[in-house]
Amino acid sequence: MAKAISIALIVGGVVLLYFGGQSFHSFSNDMSRLFTGAPTNKTIFLIAGGAVALLAGLTGLASSGRKR
Repeated sequence: MAKAISIALIVGGVVLLYFGGQSFHSFSNDMSRLFTGAPTNKTIFLIAGGAVALLAGLTGLASSGRKR
């Protein structure tokens, strides 16, 4: 069961990182960076959430493989 959750977190993290990358290269994000110097909040949340989910999934997958 723990492996399934870890794999789901990894897949979800990769999907969020993909959409974060797409958002990072969008026109609205370019305009935000032009005027504020920073990407939009949506882009930051997608990339940060994807990284956290990916790391949590990898950690869960690594720890579920160990014998107790």
